[in-house]
Amino acid sequence: MPPFMSQSVTCNGFVFASRSLGLDPESDEFVAGSTYDRAVTVLESARTSLSKVIKVNIFLSKIYYITEVNKACAEFFVGDPKPARSCVAVAELPKGAEMEIELVAEA
Repeated sequence: MPPFMSQSVTCNGFVFASRSLGLDPESDEFVAGSTYDRAVTVLESARTSLSKVIKVNIFLSKIYYITEVNKACAEFFVGDPKPARSCVAVAELPKGAEMEIELVAEA
């Protein structure tokens, strides 16, 4: 069954990416490894240069995953200014994911 929404949309010079769980697009299964590996997958698959990211929203099923997500963000967001970021713990995420990332970037 095809998805009922896009994972990213470009509009008025911005890329809006959502529902990024760290899934392999071919199998729709989680990328093997840790939260860090899945966060890296999400950041690598953004349809823009990471230097153009403006805002990142991160949702975690448990707040202790923040350590691995911070490690991935520090690796990818090396320039200044860093994007604005919010990070919250939530009760549950789709497919039992430990994290979900949304971002807004210049196209």
